[in-house]
Amino acid sequence: MTFETIDSLTDGLLRAGYYADRRLATAVFLALKLQRPLLLEGEPGVGKTELAKALAKALQRELLRLQCYDGLEQREALYEWNYAAQLLHMRAVEASGAVRDVEAEVYQPHYLIRRPLLQALQAPAPGAVLLIDEVDRADEPFEAFLLEYLGEYQVSIPELGTIRAEVAPVTILTSNRTRELNDAVKRRCLYHWLDYPERERELAIVRAQVPGVSEKLSAQVADFAARLRSAPFVNAFQRAPGIAESVEWARALIALDTIELDPEVVSDTAGILFKQRDDVAALTRELASELLKPEPEQAGA
Repeated sequence: MTFETIDSLTDGLLRAGYYADRRLATAVFLALKLQRPLLLEGEPGVGKTELAKALAKALQRELLRLQCYDGLEQREALYEWNYAAQLLHMRAVEASGAVRDVEAEVYQPHYLIRRPLLQALQAPAPGAVLLIDEVDRADEPFEAFLLEYLGEYQVSIPELGTIRAEVAPVTILTSNRTRELNDAVKRRCLYHWLDYPERERELAIVRAQVPGVSEKLSAQVADFAARLRSAPFVNAFQRAPGIAESVEWARALIALDTIELDPEVVSDTAGILFKQRDDVAALTRELASELLKPEPEQAGA
């Protein structure tokens, strides 16, 4: 599956359940056309990871995911040797009494345990989508290790040499900006800042992802989430809820047979919108009542 225009890519992502605006679709389209990695930065929950999933579905490619974390090592991202199988082979050769180059025999591709990066490079046509998720959680040495892959779609394995991709993998990196990434990583990627969605886009996502939600309740969820992220309310919380929280909140409200938002149900379900104790406590019934008030232009309509 290929997309010849930005509009066709937007439609393909939409069929996969992802609502991309024009700027995001353009960034993805250029990453595909130029065969460059795409670095997505933004707040948690704005849809960075979901984009990679939807893109793999739209392109009809396998999705490979490398979840980054502090202390992530190369062997967990690229490969490691199957030491148990190598040892058994060496013992079998020793027991047979044969004179052979055992070391050369045990460092063969069939003794490799392939991790996501190597799987992506060796994926058969049409190739794979590699998601390097939350790269900012890994440390700087791991960033340096990624440079060869990001710049040339190849890796070096001491025992086997350089392995290059026959089909360039579509590579998406995500970052929540818990720390600044190295400039060398950014220079090898196209870049896009993924912000919170506009109200209409979030409303469309909620209605698509939550079957059975009423038009009124979905509109209230989208309006409430948008106001939470706007001044001056956003300053009352450590972290505003993302799209993922809005969708989960809508599902929870349906499970509670909620017909219309009110301060009580908002306060009771605050733990779905927020994941910090202080934020949950900050969403009082009084504040919920203030947030549920119509905007001035709505009130005068």
